Order: sequence, then C-alpha cells, then structure tokens
Amino acid sequence: MLNYARFIGAISGNRQPSLIREMTKILASSPPEMIPLSGGFPNPELFPFKSMDISISGGSTISLSGKTMQQSLQYLPTNGLPSLLKQLKDLQLTVHQPFGETWSNTDMVITTGSQDGLCKALEMLVSMGSSVLVEEYVYSGTLSILNPYKPKYFVVKSDHLGMQPESLAKTLSQWNPEHQDSDETMPKFLYINPTGANPTGTVLPESRRRKIYELCCKYNLLILEDDPYFFLQFGEKQERPGSLFSMDTEGRVLRFDSFSKVLSSGIRLGFVTGPKELIDRIVLHMQVSVLHASSLSQVMTSKLLEQWGHEGFLEHVSKVESFYEARRDKLVVAAEKHLTGLCEFSVPGGGMFLWIKVHGLESTWDMIMERALTKNIMLMPGKAFQPNQDQGCSYLRAAFSVAPEENFDIAMERLAQLIRDELKM
Repeated sequence: MLNYARFIGAISGNRQPSLIREMTKILASSPPEMIPLSGGFPNPELFPFKSMDISISGGSTISLSGKTMQQSLQYLPTNGLPSLLKQLKDLQLTVHQPFGETWSNTDMVITTGSQDGLCKALEMLVSMGSSVLVEEYVYSGTLSILNPYKPKYFVVKSDHLGMQPESLAKTLSQWNPEHQDSDETMPKFLYINPTGANPTGTVLPESRRRKIYELCCKYNLLILEDDPYFFLQFGEKQERPGSLFSMDTEGRVLRFDSFSKVLSSGIRLGFVTGPKELIDRIVLHMQVSVLHASSLSQVMTSKLLEQWGHEGFLEHVSKVESFYEARRDKLVVAAEKHLTGLCEFSVPGGGMFLWIKVHGLESTWDMIMERALTKNIMLMPGKAFQPNQDQGCSYLRAAFSVAPEENFDIAMERLAQLIRDELKM
C-alpha cells in the first residue's frame, strides 16, 4: 500500500467531511422506516417538473415520473447516484479488468465532466512551484488549471506514437528515487493523455505504457491517466492497448473518464476511478463546491445504461468511433491534397483532431489568431498546448468533429493559401 499522504497537498489534507453531505450519503442507503430530519432537502412535491419522456436512438424511450423524477431533481450523495456508481464500476471491471488487490482499494466519484475531477485532483496534488511531469503538448485546459500555481514543468518528449519512455527515463534520472521524501524538487505525479491525445491524436502503444508504468513505480510517482477519448479510438479493437489503470498493481493510477464524447457534452458527466484515499480527497472538495454532479444527468444516464446494458453501450461506442473515423479520413484526404509540401502530419489514432506542423514557420500564433479569421477559417494555434509559453510553436490543431464534411476541402485549401501568404511575409 502506498503512503498517499506523501502526495496530498496541505490544503487538501486539511479538508474535513461536511456532516450534512455525510448524512446525505447515509440517507441514500437507509431503510424506509428512517425519518429524515437531518438535511435541508426541499420538498419534491413543490417541484414544478412532473414527468419527462426522452427519445433514444433506435426508437426507445426513457420515461421519468413519480419517485424517479423526484430523485432526478433532488440532492444526491457526493460520490454519485448509487445505481449509476454500480453500473460504472461494473463497466470498469468489464473493460479494464483491473488487478484484484488494486481493485479492492479502488473507489469512484462521478464528477461534473471529467475536467471537474481533473481540476480537483490536480489541486489536491500541487502547490506553488511544484514540479510537474507532462508531455511536449498538453490539453490546454490542464495547463489552465496548473499555470496559476507557477509549476516547474519537466517536459517529456513525444512523437507520432505519444510519450517516449526513453525521454521520461532521462528526465527522471536527475533525481534519486531513494531521496523522494527529502528532495522537494522531485515530481510526485505524471500527467498523461494516452488515447487520442488532445491535441496530437496519438494512441500510446501498450509496450510504451508498460515502460512508463514501470518508471513511475521506480520513482514512486502517481499517474493521472486523463482518458476522455478512450471510447473514441480507431482501428481493430483486438489490437488496442490496455489502459494504465488495467496495468496498475500498486494503486498509483488515478483514471479520468468522460461521457462527453460518446453520450453528450452537455450532460456534464465524468467519473474518476482510483485509490480510495485519493478519491476521498476529491469527494471532500466536491462537498464544499458543486456538492454533486447533476442529479438529472445521472438518473437519465443510469436509466440509459439500464436499458442498453454493457453490450448496448459498447455497440453505441462502436457507432461513434466509426462516425468520427470516417470524418477523420475525409479531412486527411483534404489535407494531403492541399498541404503536401507545406506541412507534415500523422493520421490520428483516436480523438477529434489533426495535429499539423507547418514547415518554415516558427510560430503559427498570429497567422491563426489574426489572419485566419479574415479568411473565414478557425483553428487552434499549437502554442495553446505548450507548457512553455515563451517558445514559438510551428504546429496547429484542426478539429474534424463538427464542421460540415463538404467544407473540409475548402478549409484545407484556405489554410494552404494562408500558409503560403505567411511564408512570403
């Protein structure tokens, strides 16, 4: 068992349970004879919303009424709706098949989107000036969480397959793992986005995942496995790499999943799975902030999973993946047609983005943030994903998720002309 106290920051360590929230959790599993005089629950008889019918793909319906409708509009335990928690734990067991000893000390909390869980986890682990291990290019939302702490970023090199274990080993070699308790400059965790990474679209091979996990064990690091695109990867399913969570034998992986990409971004549901000691700290933070994720979203999702079962959910995931894979292929064709010779890029293995390097351009910032808009094309400059903001970046990110497919060709044509104009300046 790891000493989790080593990883938890002072503020998070000082959080104490909210008695009202703890009583809410007890009430959720109490017998019908219990008389609830403890919590300030609004009386559901006064809720103006009485019933709801939700049409589901395929022609079926979810109907909410009576006690179920009241539950969807009432306070819930902070960890989440008990029925949904059970469904999601069962899903994790089915999909990831974690080690038994690790699973016995694993817990889960449902969050307001996975970024809410990620934010609270990072705030649990970092303090001003903390050392943080990240990839060369990182989801900009993660950087927005970390940057106010003015962390010391240690950047691990990546390529078209994702993080390079050799670079991680070289970066970690500057510390002695035997001095981890006395060396305050040593990082305490690795943040990694292994599947369909945002912005690069890389899918980290299983061999690299195992080497990275072994290095984290050697240096006693936690792993924040931010995996919102796990259910949005392309290629043959039998060849897909296992998650870091599935490899975890020591209880050092905190895993972040999301429904935003496969069910709906607006329902704002994610879930964090990992060691109970760390989940407890996230729950305590939620008790004094959001209280719990949306009740309506949780009940609605639980009813959907009840209707679908794991098999139905995974069938839906396959349809989502096929949809985005086809869009990816069409954007790649357009990019190859118009950007060959001007740029280089790899075909993304998952996610929603094409990561493009522009030849001969040290920075894409002004081109994207100023001149592209006048050409009626919007992209993201690579600098937004760079831990070190003082450096230029020759990359840009193109999303293939929502733009009309018939506009892919004209978009890449406009981008090509924009780049040519920029290189002449």
